[in-house]
Amino acid sequence: MVEPILDINRIMEIMPHRYPFLLVDRILDYKVRDYIVGLKNVTYNEPFFPGHFPVRPVMPGVMIIEAVAQCGAVLAHMDESVGLQSGNLIFVGSFDKVKFRRPVVPGDQLIMHLQQIRVGKKILKMSGEAMVDGQLVASGELTAVILPPLEHASQ
Repeated sequence: MVEPILDINRIMEIMPHRYPFLLVDRILDYKVRDYIVGLKNVTYNEPFFPGHFPVRPVMPGVMIIEAVAQCGAVLAHMDESVGLQSGNLIFVGSFDKVKFRRPVVPGDQLIMHLQQIRVGKKILKMSGEAMVDGQLVASGELTAVILPPLEHASQ
């Protein structure tokens, strides 16, 4: 077993997501302004499997891409120049050139690799891929937008 650089407790300090939508279990490696490698253990208990599909459970492609994006958000948080420490939030702006190669099923361990392409004041661009057992399952490019915290309407 590979020791995590960041475990789930540290990831939860960084990310606002919680179950069932936190899709990163560990960060295995990263270098600020360069790359990140994350891990998601895919279990039969995932909330999407009963409906996708009951006869043959398959992780929805959009959830695979979301897991990749969440790894990118962790990397962005580690870069103080991005400004997430000041309360700014990161949102997916677009996915481009996304391709899916094979299904992800219960028992798989999804390993996500992202490489930063560009870091700006309000925009981040990364190239990413997800792999299972050394085989490519999905790839694409992610653009993320940095925004100030949302104001909540008074009640």
